[in-house]
Parts: sequence; structure tokens; C-alpha cells
Amino acid sequence: MGQEMSGKVAAITGAASGIGLECAKSLLQAGARVVLIDYAEDKLKALCSELGDHAIPVVVDLTNPKSVGTMMPQILDKAGTLDVFHANAGSYVGGEVVDGDPDAWDRMLTLNVNAVFRSIHAVLPHMVERKTGDIIVTSSVAGFIPVVWEPVYTASKHAVQAFVHTLRRQVLKHGIRVGEVAPGPVVTALLKDWPQAKLDDALASGSLMEPKEVADAVLFMLTRPRNVVIRDLVILPLGLDL
Repeated sequence: MGQEMSGKVAAITGAASGIGLECAKSLLQAGARVVLIDYAEDKLKALCSELGDHAIPVVVDLTNPKSVGTMMPQILDKAGTLDVFHANAGSYVGGEVVDGDPDAWDRMLTLNVNAVFRSIHAVLPHMVERKTGDIIVTSSVAGFIPVVWEPVYTASKHAVQAFVHTLRRQVLKHGIRVGEVAPGPVVTALLKDWPQAKLDDALASGSLMEPKEVADAVLFMLTRPRNVVIRDLVILPLGLDL
């Protein structure tokens, strides 16, 4: 791995596991200092200790607006600046609407939609002032294709798509790039709602990806020349029949 991100500071939400953690490792290997943002304080601090001095823990509960309000001040206090913000944290609820739990939907929508909007809003003034920056959002192929077994999750990712496409056009005048990575199914804790038989079938058929493959895609997006933006990057396992 080269040093494509040397001298940069990146911050990633939901960084204590899954895609967020793999993206943090990838950016660290590429030379960046990385702020890992999560609510799991003990796990986060242990991970940063393992990852080295360039891994910086910031504890934030993205579902709590007051906690989100502390995020950017903590980043600036610990890292001094911010070049890349990756709004990665999210949750998943699938299943039939008729059998669904609206309270579970509300919790998911708070994290998948409202927290994305609020956290990006928090970092934008710094990037606008500096006239540069990158914002990446972890979306999903469900933001492009209505997935029948996850209608409320699909709706949350369509909201993310609309936000990314419009925000990008608002802030390009400030030299800020906005894009999203849209993976198919990835082996993470978000699939805990999947029936075991479905998970086993997907693994056997090659219809699931590893988080590292998504992290490689994010690094590709961030290392394009500044006059190029990867607005949407859909990455799917070869065996996914969708």
C-alpha cells in the first residue's frame, strides 16, 4: 500500500466494526490520520490502541443530537483539521411490513437518515472555510433497486441517495466532493436479521462480500484527482442475483 493519503485527516462514523473499521485500516495504511467515531467507548479505545498513534478515538452517540454536536469540536481538538468525512454508521431492519416493528424502523431511520444529515451538517462549515474536502456516505444497492425483503431499509437508502446527489451540487462551488459507495450484501453485524438459511445460501453462492472490498472502493474514490468525483460507486458480489 502506498501513501496516497499521507498528511490527510479522515473521520469515519461507525468505525468500531464492519465496513467502518476496514475503511479506517485502509486509510491508515494509505498514510492518513484517522478519527474513529463510535459510541462503543471501550471497544473504540482498545482498537485505536492496537491500530497505532494515527488512530484517534472519538466517542459520539449519533442518535443523540447533543452528542453529535460534540463531534466536530472533538475532531478538531484531537486532529487539528478534517479532510475526509465518511458517514458510514447505519443499521438494518428487513422483513415484511405487515409483521414489522415501527419502533425498530424509527431507530433505524434515525441512524440511517437523520444522523447522516446531522453529522455532515456538522463538518461542512470547516470544509467550506478551507475550500476543500471529501464527504463519502455508505449507502447500499438498495438505494438504487427497491429490494422487496427490506422496504423500510430501502426507503432509508433512497433518502441517502437524494441527499448525496443534491448536496454534491450545492457544495461543489466550495471545492468539496460528495459521493457514496453502494455495496450489496456485506458480511457485517447488520445482517443479524437475516434468517440463517438465507445467510448460509448467500455465503455458499458467493452473494456476500467482505468489508475489505468496500474499503478498497472507498480508497479508490478518495484518491482520484481533485477534478474528478465518483458520485456513485455500486459494488456487488459476483454471485448476487438482484
